[in-house]
Amino acid sequence: MNAPRTKRGEQTKAKLLAAAEQVFAEQGYQTASISRITERASVAQGTFYLYFSSKLDLFEQLVEDLHRRVRIAMSDGAARGSGRAEVAAGGFRELFAFAAEHPALYRVVREAEFVSPGAMRSHYERIAEGYREELERARANGEIADIDPEVAAWALMGIGEMIGMRYVLWPTGHAGPSGAGATPVPDHVFDEMVALVRRALGTAVTPIEEEP
Repeated sequence: MNAPRTKRGEQTKAKLLAAAEQVFAEQGYQTASISRITERASVAQGTFYLYFSSKLDLFEQLVEDLHRRVRIAMSDGAARGSGRAEVAAGGFRELFAFAAEHPALYRVVREAEFVSPGAMRSHYERIAEGYREELERARANGEIADIDPEVAAWALMGIGEMIGMRYVLWPTGHAGPSGAGATPVPDHVFDEMVALVRRALGTAVTPIEEEP
């Protein structure tokens, strides 16, 4: 579909994506309807088709939008680190903060396995590729042990996703499908996870200082 040509068009499309994020998280892809999404966005239903060809097109663009935003958040967090372990910790911290603010991330991406497998695979593969490249550089610089960057990249993703789901979405074990009640990862959990990552990567296990 044509990209928005005006600032107003960009804002309208952003409203539709934000509404879709909420509705898909609450109702799931199959139950969600275009009319419910446009109603949530306070946009005329006909306007929807200026930006998306179908509900599936909207869903796939939402997966891409969530991917883009979470990558930016993780990159910003990683950029504040001075070593491989600090880089990983900063990226994880921002991932969990993003997930607490946008709990739909987990449900939408996981539902993509059935709705649009290609979109889900692309999401994970691109994140893994970024990890792999960073780990290759760290290994070459002697910052981590002589490990397989590809395997380590997917392992790190698994750690981040499972810790996020357990402590962001299910802090009490009773969070609803929309992630109601999402919370930050507790400090002691985060510290334990980072210590585990340090050991796995072969870096020194030392406390990570919080930003002032």
